[in-house]
Amino acid sequence: VCILLTLSPSLVPNLFVLTNRSGTRLRHRVRRIQTRTVSDPVRVLHLDLTVSVLSHRTSLPAPMFSRNDVSIWSILKKCIGMELSKIAMPVILNEPLSFLQRLTEYMEHTYLIHQANTTTDSMERMKCVAAFAVSAVASQWERTGKPFNPLLGETYELIREDLGFRWMSEQVSHHPPVSAFHAEGLQEDFLFHGSIYPKLKFWGKSVEAEPKGIISLELPKYNEAYTWTNPTCCVHNIIVGQLWIEQYGNVEVINHKTGERCSLIFKPCGLFGKELHKVEGYILDKSKKKLCAIYGKWTECLYTVDADTFDAHKKSDKKNSEEKKSNIVDEEPEEMPLPDGDTVQVIPGSELIWRIAPRPDNSAEFYAFSTFAMQLNELEEGMKGVLPPTDCRLRPDIRHMEKGDIDSASAEKKRVEEKQRLSRKNRSKSTEEWKTRWFHQGTNPHNKAQDWLYSNSYWDRNYSLLPDIY
Repeated sequence: VCILLTLSPSLVPNLFVLTNRSGTRLRHRVRRIQTRTVSDPVRVLHLDLTVSVLSHRTSLPAPMFSRNDVSIWSILKKCIGMELSKIAMPVILNEPLSFLQRLTEYMEHTYLIHQANTTTDSMERMKCVAAFAVSAVASQWERTGKPFNPLLGETYELIREDLGFRWMSEQVSHHPPVSAFHAEGLQEDFLFHGSIYPKLKFWGKSVEAEPKGIISLELPKYNEAYTWTNPTCCVHNIIVGQLWIEQYGNVEVINHKTGERCSLIFKPCGLFGKELHKVEGYILDKSKKKLCAIYGKWTECLYTVDADTFDAHKKSDKKNSEEKKSNIVDEEPEEMPLPDGDTVQVIPGSELIWRIAPRPDNSAEFYAFSTFAMQLNELEEGMKGVLPPTDCRLRPDIRHMEKGDIDSASAEKKRVEEKQRLSRKNRSKSTEEWKTRWFHQGTNPHNKAQDWLYSNSYWDRNYSLLPDIY
């Protein structure tokens, strides 16, 4: 690339950080400078630049801490049946991400949205959207660390040109804690938005997270909108034993234009772990006729197959199970159950529609993060001048924890939380009310439920008058 600049040579650095049309920073290193004097001290500079997209990191600055010496029971014994969002937790139980960043992991398998846009068949689009809905929770597999509670007004943005989207989110409420997000395709080919209120409860042996809220996906090319909610997540063996995670509950993905829906069941573990991680269901037309079946595991992959073939397989499988059935009472397992195999039993005639991206080899050292998660808190050179001061990457307690400084992380966590409490106390003494910056409350246009809607101004990059929350 050849660029002609007219400026003082003293202003030319050896390394440029520029921004392309979508906002992705590109690194440009000056390879050769040719000068021609025009008038002193101004010169014309011919710059030959080598252009390469910034590579993302593949690990965190420091490995995770051992939680073996932490008595979780001493913290949680008074919290049985209570909602945990109001309980102060020691930082050692956290992972170095804010919940806003954790939400961004919905976008790891964005290719499924792009795939949906390529087909003219509404049922094929539903397969892709349903797979995207399942893939959104796949990152939680083996993730037993708790993300940091976002501070009121905290934000997070992510631009991934390689995946074709940009994302922003804001903590719009503290009590109850509500996180609102909005993502859009860089080619204006989709909108993905929603608001999540994660209700956490401790039940003695386990912590249950119920992600209340609405998720919407819009495909403008087909004038379609899809909505759904996430399943419940449960972390077992909080007090003793090996921690393990399951997802359970019903998820219904609705196409509000065609009336088609995908009804999925995230199955609870069951006896001997036979149902662990399993997901199954059907795509139905507007008259509730089965169009096809979907099955698999949210930790591995999803397949689709003819509905009659799936029903026949289930009937045969049930018959075989009943022959082996014993009179043992089904109850919450003490240890993580081991399923019959590590892979899904593929029914003949099935089509693979999604497979989870493999975790990196060093994942266990870094909070069981996926490659995508490793990159979320990366603070690259030049970012500080672009990001709003409320972005998670600038939050000091998370930054200290990521670097392995647990004492500083704990001290900063207490400081920013106390600062938030003081700000709320000061507002209560005056007529001042908290105002969200990037979202407003309104009616979801697709299912008419109350929602937080994006105000369309974040990417204008006007960050004046933002609160000092850190």
